[in-house]
Amino acid sequence: MNLELGEVELPVRLRFERPVTDEELMRFCAVNEIWRVERDANGELIVMTPTGSEGSGFETEITVELGIWARRDGRGRAFNSNAGFRLADGSVRAADAHWLSLAKWNLLTPEQRKGYAPVCPEFVIEVRSESDRLKELEAKMEMWMGNGVEVGWLIDPQERTVAIYRVGEEAERLVDPSSVQGTGPVRGFELVMGRIWDEPGAGERAN
Repeated sequence: MNLELGEVELPVRLRFERPVTDEELMRFCAVNEIWRVERDANGELIVMTPTGSEGSGFETEITVELGIWARRDGRGRAFNSNAGFRLADGSVRAADAHWLSLAKWNLLTPEQRKGYAPVCPEFVIEVRSESDRLKELEAKMEMWMGNGVEVGWLIDPQERTVAIYRVGEEAERLVDPSSVQGTGPVRGFELVMGRIWDEPGAGERAN
């Protein structure tokens, strides 16, 4: 598949005569590497605009914090937004940050690790950017939970809120929290929000 995207309004869904395979999706992403591309459960490709500079900064800070904690904790691995996972519903999706236990990771073959790993992370974080519609992100969080995520955070820097999703529970919405504490598989992880949506150094000065 050698498609290149022209001037279109994003996000956009692309439907083909048959579902796109994992290998075709990888080739499509390689040709259109500037865009963020995922595959829905029905085989459609979801093409999204790249994150803006500020939003990318939020995502980077979060991934760094999760990665540092994961290394110290030793029970799992952190992944950034470039990681795609093939889920039980057949989709290939990516969050802004993921945590996957070593118990699951170690069951994967070397070939599975190189491609879209057929496994669902236990923990994901989605960060709302300026171009994201909140309803669509909320629906994506429900998709994650339906595919096996145990805990998910939807962080909205625009409203300074964090929605916490847990299996079998209504989403818990925190308004302007000073920090968010991990539960379940990521118990012990703490995200200090001053490091995410305040000016650089605000979180350190507050501690």
